[in-house]
Amino acid sequence: MARGNRSVSSSSSKWRYCNPAYYLKRPKRLALLFIVFVSVSFVVWDRQTLVREHQVEISELQKEVSDLQNLVEELNKVHGGTVAKIDTKGKTNKSTKEVSDDPIDIQRRDKVKEAMLHAWSSYEKYAWGQDELQPQTKSGVNSFGGLGATLIDSLDTLYIMGLDEQFQKARDWVANSLDFNKDYDASVFETTIRVVGGLLSTYDLSGDKIFLDKARDIADRLLPAWNTPTGIPYNVINLSQGRAHNPGWTGGESILADSGTEQLEFIALSQRTGDPKYQQKVENVITFLNKTFPDDGLLPIYINPHSGTTGYSPITFGAMGDSFYEYLLKVWVQGNKTSAVKLYRDMWEKSMKGLVSLIRKSTPSSFTYICEKSGGSLTDKMDELACFAPGMLALGSSGYGPDDSQKFMSLAEELAWTCYNFYQSTPTKLAGENYFFHSGQDMSVGTSWNILRPETVESLFYLWRLTGNKTYQDWGWNIFQAFEKNSRIESGYVGLKDVNSGVKDNMMQSFFLAETLKYLYLLFSPSSIIPLDEWVFNTEAHPLRIVTRDEGGVVKNLNEKKQKPFPRIGGRKEGRTD
Repeated sequence: MARGNRSVSSSSSKWRYCNPAYYLKRPKRLALLFIVFVSVSFVVWDRQTLVREHQVEISELQKEVSDLQNLVEELNKVHGGTVAKIDTKGKTNKSTKEVSDDPIDIQRRDKVKEAMLHAWSSYEKYAWGQDELQPQTKSGVNSFGGLGATLIDSLDTLYIMGLDEQFQKARDWVANSLDFNKDYDASVFETTIRVVGGLLSTYDLSGDKIFLDKARDIADRLLPAWNTPTGIPYNVINLSQGRAHNPGWTGGESILADSGTEQLEFIALSQRTGDPKYQQKVENVITFLNKTFPDDGLLPIYINPHSGTTGYSPITFGAMGDSFYEYLLKVWVQGNKTSAVKLYRDMWEKSMKGLVSLIRKSTPSSFTYICEKSGGSLTDKMDELACFAPGMLALGSSGYGPDDSQKFMSLAEELAWTCYNFYQSTPTKLAGENYFFHSGQDMSVGTSWNILRPETVESLFYLWRLTGNKTYQDWGWNIFQAFEKNSRIESGYVGLKDVNSGVKDNMMQSFFLAETLKYLYLLFSPSSIIPLDEWVFNTEAHPLRIVTRDEGGVVKNLNEKKQKPFPRIGGRKEGRTD
């Protein structure tokens, strides 16, 4: 008979299953009942255990949430309320900027901060108020006419790192001792990027008007350099007498990078003072160059300030060419990428077509590098100075459509790998000044000194910020450790005369504090510290606030609004090897 058809004959018979005697007469049924009982007991026990375990987990998670809320509150005190708030109902309420930090980043950042403190303390002890420190002889030297170059270059680094006592002492020196009325022939380029840029950046960060006043003073002394028939500036000017000229070694020509790397600073100065004359001078240069700008966007490094002709001279993304191309992109960023600054972006994109035409790969390892060009021929040489290019390409890639954006980001990453290997390929793990590429031999050091340059670390910073790939942080850490091993001495940091032998020089370049250590510090800092959608770095790593440019280029006096202090965490350069 089928089970489905089985029925109980009487109402009393259903209670027999509760009688133990029934099961004693039927051992198989007893065994089955025992198995069912044990199974049910295990299920009940397991569910109770799971409930207890989940209660423990919930309790632990609630504690972690509480701890995270406390951490967020602490971070918000430091970062000015920019950290995402945690909603315990299951949502994360994102603020304008998210902060991500981890113990390794904190540890590395603290090491870089300690390095800055060592460099600064050495300068303070042996070269206070002078341009640069000579660590081995424990003396100062006025490489830039006695303008306190290292002090001014370091101001924003001290501020960003939260070294308040050191910053305040430097601020007092600027207010009471800094004097630009010197009978000295100054480089317009170096004075602009280091002094004007350093003072404006510190004003933007701190809101202290003394820095703006000093920036205006020195800029006024530089302005006569632009009084040429073409508007292309002379590259040298006497700070007290206003006489401008070009160096004798250029044959009277102006240098491309020196003439096209003042736009960020002088535009910013016009915006913060409401006086358009600074912006007008530097933008006239770009307007003039754009009239005959070539399709490949590549200009020789020498330009005649009287006729505007370029003549026959090398084309390079290294020394004397580099930051001209950098500023075409960064003025577009500085103006918040509006139509008012589209000309700069258009010119930059032309130049990037030219850059691509200079790209070659080494054998056998396929290192991507940027050639130099003279006339119609290419030279397989790349300066370490050109290692700013990966960061520039990464920063500019987002302005392209999807395909070109990926192409230029990939190129940036390939070039960064080459630049990192400039360091890794030497016994000291520090890069030489330039490299040559030979068929079948990859790269070899040309000029073998290292003067604490920042360009590779700068590009690693941009690539980490824009890709989130922590590999770039690891590469930067390796470079920092090489500086610590080879360049740190008891009285500061020095360059190397030879990256192969490790023989030291006697100069702590001001850009080591302004750029190299700042970019390393930011490489290990949350992206809310100097966010790239709010700040643009000049070529000396001085961050300037992004200000939206309106059509017509009307200059507004931003100083009419109270400057908001910046929240903190707790051309390149003419290097000297003497």
